[in-house]
Amino acid sequence: MSRIFSGIQPSGELHIGNYLGAVQNWVRLQEGRDATFFCVVDLHALTGNYEPSDLRRRRHEMAVSLLAAGLDPERCTLFFQSGVPQHAELAWIFNTVTPLGELERQTQYKDKSARQESVLTGVLTYPVLQAADILLYHATRVPVGEDQVQHLELSREIARRWNHRFAAETPYFPEPQPLLTPVRRLMGLDGQAKMSKSLGNTIGLLETREQIWEKLRPAMTDPARIRRTDPGNPDVCNIYSLHKAFSDEPTQAIAAANCRGAAWGCIDCKKVLAESMETVLVPIRRRAADIGARPSYVTDVLEEGAKRARTIAQDTMRQVYERMGLTD
Repeated sequence: MSRIFSGIQPSGELHIGNYLGAVQNWVRLQEGRDATFFCVVDLHALTGNYEPSDLRRRRHEMAVSLLAAGLDPERCTLFFQSGVPQHAELAWIFNTVTPLGELERQTQYKDKSARQESVLTGVLTYPVLQAADILLYHATRVPVGEDQVQHLELSREIARRWNHRFAAETPYFPEPQPLLTPVRRLMGLDGQAKMSKSLGNTIGLLETREQIWEKLRPAMTDPARIRRTDPGNPDVCNIYSLHKAFSDEPTQAIAAANCRGAAWGCIDCKKVLAESMETVLVPIRRRAADIGARPSYVTDVLEEGAKRARTIAQDTMRQVYERMGLTD
């Protein structure tokens, strides 16, 4: 069976970069509870500094946001990674077939090790757990952004290495293929870096109209437009990139023409964008309010998803153990 797997860090409420870059695509890809698996990867979150109470809050808020954004527990399996202990179990198995050099060449590890005096082992082996996340369910397709392709290739390499050693005649693990996210990664409101909560350059998916406008008003636009009468270039304007994500095509065309002809100032363009964003985000906020008022519903959905995922994960580990000589 063709399966899709993807995961997201429990960073709390989704921001529009998460939504446009990943979750919106997940909603389109839902194919059925046995075919699509989406996971809040809380074990991955342990590699950073955190307070346990804050992690609990962020896990819950992420689950609410994902459900409000359109993930349907009748059409996909949604669960917390920590609710399926076989993720960590398979990661150790894969550690035994993964060369150290492969991990040291990963871009994320090189970036973090260059900035930190003492690097946690979990940062080094993070991609091995990612491989376990995917291969535990025999996922054949993984929605990823361009920055995650290297990690997915490592997952493919780990599958090849394990198969070669323990399932050479009939490969057991598939080599998952990337499904590149159709929306390119969005720059933050500062126009300097990718949207990130740690950089404070995001808009939360559930923020109010007033909160969104407070962030949009000072956001970076075309740096060449100094005066209102200066013609702009929508192709380099970060606000116009958001128009392409939230506005319909006629509005996009009007915004581009009025920018190039200096008929609109940047504030005018932002006001129209704010209206387009409300059209998309109001239904999501309403669903989030309804879901948030039923905390037991969220718990039940995540527990049922973990139960369903464990059934598959347990079978995978049984067969892995048999092939590796870990059963009598």
